[in-house]
Amino acid sequence: MSGAEELPTPGGLLLRPWRPDDAAAVLRAFVPEEMARQAGRSVTTMAEALDWVAAREAERAAGTAYTWAVVRDDVPLGSVAVAAVNHVHDTGWVSYWTVESARGRGVAVMGVRALARWAFDELGLHRLELGHRTNNPASCAVARRAGFAAEGIDRQKLRYGDERYDVERHARLATDDVNDG
Repeated sequence: MSGAEELPTPGGLLLRPWRPDDAAAVLRAFVPEEMARQAGRSVTTMAEALDWVAAREAERAAGTAYTWAVVRDDVPLGSVAVAAVNHVHDTGWVSYWTVESARGRGVAVMGVRALARWAFDELGLHRLELGHRTNNPASCAVARRAGFAAEGIDRQKLRYGDERYDVERHARLATDDVNDG
């Protein structure tokens, strides 16, 4: 398996593994309550940010997940990941987020496209899946622009507090036409 250290995107961004010196950027990214809710954990101290980075390094070393910082001029603008890597079925689960100042600028789309190409070419995966709350049209737009086809609704899949949310599932296959470019 490739442990590539950097993946360029056509839009001039770079994907690279998260590093301990990114902890301050992680801490800032987790300030919005929505980030902690979606990530399933809060990051409110530098120690927690360092733990978050260390967990990403451990997953990479174990070959179970690969999380990349999406950077411009070495400044993290977001994160893309393929997790739940299953080499029996050659599948993985994609996730992404961007810092507030990077939203709406194509950062997530470019990051997810580069991540998908790498997962197909280097990890040998065949199917990548992702999901977003049905009340999150921005995340849906990222999925579609990154070449992920909508496949269906997973009813009440996520629970945040006492509220349940439907999730729209998307997938992209290594054989999809979008992968030729």
